Amino acid sequence: MITHFAARAGDHNDRAMQASGMIAAELAARLGSAPVVIGSPEPALCTNWEEELAAARPALRAMAEHFDGLLRDGAFPVTALSRCAVALATLPVVARYRPDAVVVWFDAHADLNTPQSSTTGYLGGLAFSGPLGMWDSGLGQGLKPENAILCGARDIDPGEQPLIDDGVITLVGPGPDLAKRLRSAIAGRPVYVHLDCDVLEPGIVPTDYLVPGGLTLSELRSAALAIGESDLVGLEIGEFEAGEDANGLPVHPGPLLDALQPLLDTAVDLRAVP
Repeated sequence: MITHFAARAGDHNDRAMQASGMIAAELAARLGSAPVVIGSPEPALCTNWEEELAAARPALRAMAEHFDGLLRDGAFPVTALSRCAVALATLPVVARYRPDAVVVWFDAHADLNTPQSSTTGYLGGLAFSGPLGMWDSGLGQGLKPENAILCGARDIDPGEQPLIDDGVITLVGPGPDLAKRLRSAIAGRPVYVHLDCDVLEPGIVPTDYLVPGGLTLSELRSAALAIGESDLVGLEIGEFEAGEDANGLPVHPGPLLDALQPLLDTAVDLRAVP
């Protein structure tokens, strides 16, 4: 049930590969099962999307194959990712087995660029658009736009904004009544959750991007409680980086997972069902 994607996937640095193991260990402690590890850390390349995807493809294909087995067997995947680009491998499998499910994409960014529209060439900026079939990653697609919900996004590129303005993709932006607005967007449908840690206000956890105006841990927990009212399909957590707090001590993922505990409780409950 717990998967740890340990490899690189468009990394700017090595810190998320280090921290994904911390997330996996904390998940294992809370859920009482050992993680299955996919891939192994390698030095970050910090290059264009095409080279990054080629380098990551063996590990991403292994991840897709692993996810296929999990969902084929009816398992509830809880996953510690390094970078959000791993969703290129996971979401097409989710869409194939659970076409009824919406993907709630918690992220400061929309990640709806394509290779043609991207101004940075960053693989992570293409992570949501690939499963939506906006470009061919070679790892599959199948996620319907009406089943895609951005939550907390606030740094949206010019090429992405029309998809939101035209109602192709639903945005639940940060601000008052976020949980209520998210509940309305989900509309009782099953949910698969992708969490990019930069959806949070900068400084709450270490992450690669710092975008002001993010969610608090309290708001994240309220959102998790709202999601928990629906049939939960799975959870993946990425973009948590190894770092130090103000006292120079390693930052622990415990507070982040405390906020997500309502979703982890669902995982425990599902495992207990005979």
